[in-house]
Amino acid sequence: MKLTYSTQKDEKANYLYIQGDLIGDEVGPKLVELVSDAIQDGAKTFVIDLSEVRYISSSGIGLLITMLTKMRNVGGEVYLTSPSEHVKKLLIITKLNNIFTVYDSVEDFKAKH
Repeated sequence: MKLTYSTQKDEKANYLYIQGDLIGDEVGPKLVELVSDAIQDGAKTFVIDLSEVRYISSSGIGLLITMLTKMRNVGGEVYLTSPSEHVKKLLIITKLNNIFTVYDSVEDFKAKH
């Protein structure tokens, strides 16, 4: 399933809503660019909503780590929200659940920040 995405922004964070399979195809560099652009605009918090992501490949994991690294290099943070059961298992297997803070939903993130 082809990856599509949309973005939003409020006073708390920049939000990236991903739909489809996160496999690091030609859309991957655009997602990293979104984080780079947000950093240039002074963003310190980036929230990636995974509720519509069915599958993440190793390249997709690499993309998430690249985005996190870019944000942390400027003292920022990337949060993940709403992973499916499949994606949750993947985060646990790869130990990324220890690197990323994961929230149940974007609303959950907003309530805690």
